[in-house]
Amino acid sequence: GEVSNDPITFNTNLMGYPDRPGWLRYIQRTPYSDGVLYGSPTVENVGKPTIIEITAYNRRTFETARHNLIINIMSAEDFPLPYQAEFFIRNMNVEEMLASEVLGDFLGAVKNVWQPERLNAINITSALDRGGRVPLPINDMKEGVYVMVGADVPFSSCLREVENPQNQLRCSQEMEPVITCDKKFRTQFHIDWCKISLVDNTKQFSTFQEVVRGEGILPDGGEYKPPSDTLKSRDYYSDFLITLAVPSAIALVLFLILAYIMCCRREGVEKRNMQTPDIQLVHHSAIQKSTKELRDMSKNREIAWPLSTLPVFHPVTGEIVPPLHTDTYDNTSMPLMQTQQ
Repeated sequence: GEVSNDPITFNTNLMGYPDRPGWLRYIQRTPYSDGVLYGSPTVENVGKPTIIEITAYNRRTFETARHNLIINIMSAEDFPLPYQAEFFIRNMNVEEMLASEVLGDFLGAVKNVWQPERLNAINITSALDRGGRVPLPINDMKEGVYVMVGADVPFSSCLREVENPQNQLRCSQEMEPVITCDKKFRTQFHIDWCKISLVDNTKQFSTFQEVVRGEGILPDGGEYKPPSDTLKSRDYYSDFLITLAVPSAIALVLFLILAYIMCCRREGVEKRNMQTPDIQLVHHSAIQKSTKELRDMSKNREIAWPLSTLPVFHPVTGEIVPPLHTDTYDNTSMPLMQTQQ
């Protein structure tokens, strides 16, 4: 009986299990918003009472409360809806669409363009559950929601307009198709007509195909005989010899051959001189002696001394000042061309 704005989070699970059934989803945006359970059970769940444990946790007072929700699932065979259409609404989130008044407005708009005798919502799914991306938090963008409805009469001409070639071409070019009844939804619901799907369950297609044997189909080889469970022992000695011993032996032989060539087949200076003609050795020795003499002569060659190094008289005493360089000065480093004035 007290009105409060405490942050409350909810945890839901199937009684006796840590999580919910596979067909049941739960969403709560913030601790200040409502939690919503939604989903569509399958045929296997018909007739089985589903008990959902709901635990509420007050994040301000740390109080908890538990409630059991019993869901009775009935078969839909008594209420056949063979014609099913799935719409993608871009400006809605799943919890907004599940509100009774919003879902009633959408079903009223669909009934206005379809004109069926009986119309029900079959499935409501968030776009995020279909692989959609979380939208950016700008301009109040929504994630989108898929709503499947079923009726007992064939699809109207307005819904069939999506299948004409002109609209299919516009959808392939990422353009809005031209739908005459779109204005009846546009005031509240922005429908992506390129993502609408129409399913007619009255047309039963046979999935059985006769197998024609030909290329690509193996002949019948009888029953499959698996191998024996007992494994025979295997000797790996020969594998060891082939893998390690043989390459090692070859590498050792190559190493010995290379060592003999490098160490035992070297030709020394004496052996080289013995195999060389005497006249060639005399010529070689003469060339080396002449080269040595030319180098010694080049070190002792005389060149003109620069004027700055010649003897001069002292301006006060009149004595002769010796040159700057001594007689042992290496004049080979003197420049050949002197800068003189």
